[in-house]
Amino acid sequence: MPIISLIGCRMFEDEIVHLVEHDPLIDDLIVVENKDCGGIVKKLDDVGVSYKLIPEASMTSECHDRCGDSYCFVINILEFALHAVPANLKSEVYQKVEEMASYSEGILLFYGLCGNVLGDVEKDLGDLECKICILKEENGEIVDDCIGAVLGGRDAYLHHLKSFKGIGTFFLTPMWAANWGDMLVAGGFGKDPNDIETSKFVFDAVGYKKVAKLDTGLRYEKKFDDIVKEFAEIFDFDILNIEGELGLIEGCYRKFRNEVLKKEH
Repeated sequence: MPIISLIGCRMFEDEIVHLVEHDPLIDDLIVVENKDCGGIVKKLDDVGVSYKLIPEASMTSECHDRCGDSYCFVINILEFALHAVPANLKSEVYQKVEEMASYSEGILLFYGLCGNVLGDVEKDLGDLECKICILKEENGEIVDDCIGAVLGGRDAYLHHLKSFKGIGTFFLTPMWAANWGDMLVAGGFGKDPNDIETSKFVFDAVGYKKVAKLDTGLRYEKKFDDIVKEFAEIFDFDILNIEGELGLIEGCYRKFRNEVLKKEH
């Protein structure tokens, strides 16, 4: 049976937990032990999903030992700070793909274009023996980013942006909200997550007036509502409520999983 690996940004933690929680086909779940796995491990514990935590250096031998007769799903979570330097993001993702290809039949990337540095990843790494796929819409276009992925794709993204009528609006998903200080730094809104005044200055300079509370329907982050209210108060933003959807992510995962499983039978 195959080993399918997922390499993803921490911003997709909730969606990844949702997928594995509701996938009865997974026989063994493995989480790569690194400095960024703590959040997803806690959420898996909270919902009672069993997994094995394995250090990165032991992955090849452990996977071969454990996954001979079962469908193993491996999760490798990478830090969101990589977005601050696009070249570093590309380098790290490519390196992890090449490392995990040695024991994987397929690798799914939970990233979007992310500043257009990952747009050619499937072509660039096409010589690897395992199948590589990045998050895409049904028409084959790579999603823009983690916001576009849970809005349902580029058309929905543009629809919402147009509806703001030129008023700067900052999106917060549950994971963005839980980590907004670090994400402001990664997004260039400041150099220190605790430097609120600089972030206020940058928001004002670029015309941000509202925060869009993007409800994905997932409840792994328990304080989403409170954090969005606090964020809005700190930056004097009005709150817009927007419903997200998981169809794009669920569809991409199922399609990739089924293609790999079918090939192995």
